[in-house]
Amino acid sequence: MREIEFNLDENPFINFLSARYSMSARVNVEKLWNWCHENDRSFFIMSLGCLMNAVNSVPQLKRRIINGKAVEYDCLECVCPIMDEGNDIYKEMRVKTPQEFDDILDWHDYVRKLSSEILSGKNEGFILEMEKRDLTNIANFSCIPWIDFDMITNCVVDGKAIQPLVTWGKVNEDFEMSVSITVSHIFVNGRELACFYRNAQEEFDSIVG
Repeated sequence: MREIEFNLDENPFINFLSARYSMSARVNVEKLWNWCHENDRSFFIMSLGCLMNAVNSVPQLKRRIINGKAVEYDCLECVCPIMDEGNDIYKEMRVKTPQEFDDILDWHDYVRKLSSEILSGKNEGFILEMEKRDLTNIANFSCIPWIDFDMITNCVVDGKAIQPLVTWGKVNEDFEMSVSITVSHIFVNGRELACFYRNAQEEFDSIVG
């Protein structure tokens, strides 16, 4: 984390009741979808990797306000809800970035193992009060694989929160998948969101070569 030059006092959104806003768009996931099914890999996990990489590719998405100063993290890790529908278990996991591993498949297996250990009770998972999550280097990722949605809103814990929230849905018959992202207008404008979606599409096209 490093402090950056950014005039918070003159930002037009700094005193809004909430500077949070969302955008939803579709990405084509055909290549990754087919690869996962052909190679017995989790599409959920690989999608998470693509979206984590896309978030970390945009500097403005890694910014926060801490102790009244604008800062930028080197990278954001993932916090993601996971579930065992059969046993009605819902927990959260914190996931390292794919860049911390030599190979994307090593990262895939790490996430699969971490998820299994949390749902089985071997690992307690991620626990942190919602109000404190803006003070650490995480972004929230959540999958709703049962719905091919057009748009989605999110619960607002604090209108001044900065942490990005990324939600993705069901893959439709055209291999398109909705991806929604909620950000703060203090740091993130439409241009940065365009970069996020462009980079997300590139990740889905190339993450497995």
